[in-house]
Amino acid sequence: MSATTGAMHLTRRSATELATAIAAGEVTAREVTDEHLARIDAVDGSIHAFLHVDYEGARAQADAVDAKRAAGGPLGPLAGVPVALKDVFTQKGVPTTAGSRILEGWRPPYDSTVVSRLRDADCVILGKTNMDEFAMGSSTEHSGYGPTHNPWDTDRIPGGSGGGSAAAVAAFEAPLAIGTDTGGSIRQPASVTGTVGVKPTYGGVSRFGLIALASSLDQAGPCARSVMDAALLHQALAGHDPKDSTSLDLEVPDVVAAAKRADVRGMRIGLVSQLSGDGYQPGVRQRFDEAVEILTNLGAEPVEVSCPNFEYALAAYYLILPSEASSNLARFDGMRFGIRVGDDGDANVEEVMSATRAAGFGDEVKRRIMLGTYALSSGYYDAYYGQAQKVRTLIARDFDAAFSEVDVLLSPTAPTTAFKLGEKLDDPLAMYLNDVATIPVNLAGNAAMSLPIGLAPEDGLPVGLQIMAPSMADDRLYNVGAALETALRDKWGHLLIEEAPAL
Repeated sequence: MSATTGAMHLTRRSATELATAIAAGEVTAREVTDEHLARIDAVDGSIHAFLHVDYEGARAQADAVDAKRAAGGPLGPLAGVPVALKDVFTQKGVPTTAGSRILEGWRPPYDSTVVSRLRDADCVILGKTNMDEFAMGSSTEHSGYGPTHNPWDTDRIPGGSGGGSAAAVAAFEAPLAIGTDTGGSIRQPASVTGTVGVKPTYGGVSRFGLIALASSLDQAGPCARSVMDAALLHQALAGHDPKDSTSLDLEVPDVVAAAKRADVRGMRIGLVSQLSGDGYQPGVRQRFDEAVEILTNLGAEPVEVSCPNFEYALAAYYLILPSEASSNLARFDGMRFGIRVGDDGDANVEEVMSATRAAGFGDEVKRRIMLGTYALSSGYYDAYYGQAQKVRTLIARDFDAAFSEVDVLLSPTAPTTAFKLGEKLDDPLAMYLNDVATIPVNLAGNAAMSLPIGLAPEDGLPVGLQIMAPSMADDRLYNVGAALETALRDKWGHLLIEEAPAL
């Protein structure tokens, strides 16, 4: 901490505050960037949030923002604000690995749309954050480059697969970060690190240049320390992209206006009975109940809601995701990009592919590829993948029925607080159960947010509330989230993240 004590006035500021200060000339983008880079140097040895820090590129981007401001040019909405980027987005000339050894050393020849929109917003990209390999995991322990540690307790996981992005924000290494959410990979890390994480409506943020895990489930979204900061980043990223065939050509809800509105009077909030019963840590349930009571006192009406097919979501997801992953990961063969193993001059193509995949893929990736290949194989497709897709339809209908009665749905984001590193590494089923509350949203394509609501009394670790909204009603997340955040900040006198232990 001592190395950055003098810089804490900048690294502790919100993205909103930094953007305002830079636009007003109170501080330069270069100063903000340098102090965040210094913070990374000071603490990331303990956290390992970053796989690559782009010192030269970040400073050049910051200098460009300062030059634009000096010339009187128009500035983007997040001009000069540093952002950490999950290492699953292509960025021209910058190492991009998806957390896998098989892509070690690969530098993409093009930018993803997310990177292009960050540039359009005049953000400064600090570097690439650690993740579970190809986004397969709930703890960031499946990274090919070692685990990330939770800033609240470095012996614990930061969630996954986007633990690096959440940890970077929680450790004040970056005010904003980008994650991807396939089954909870933005929301679950947000829950266990005391940050805000948003999974936008499927198709609401472009997937072009996102290294695919499961194409019908993956969605990029913001990680932040406050609801307003998340809203600003969400609005900068969202919108139709003709380069992405899954991108929705619909009007983007004004999430920034919703975050400013922060009024839940007259709203009906649904409490999903299937997502709050047995298996939830008592302290998680206690904080959830308290959050519901606060919203009720603010004028919302709680309504018990049943979504009976949610109990089959986990099983359906772990057939659909591996099947799509099996198809998407077939491109990583040692022939076109990344590492190549076994090419001694005598080996044939099949032998090189086999050796490269054996060396480059980790155990979890191999496990899911085998599951998916089996589920898609002749004679089993209808029994497994086909049936899972039928369950997916039933889950979507459950959501439709619920949203005909209520404005949003609520549940705990994760059943427990952050567990110890290594505690569930050898038990895949126990690991998969971390996403039991988040997976239904991905199967249906709806929008959802995780918001910090306090610390569990058992262990003093963060608890997250999940807010779910219908497709293209992302603004409801920010309206409810901002109202609850404001009430909690008034109660505590600060945001929860300010209680994170000093590193």
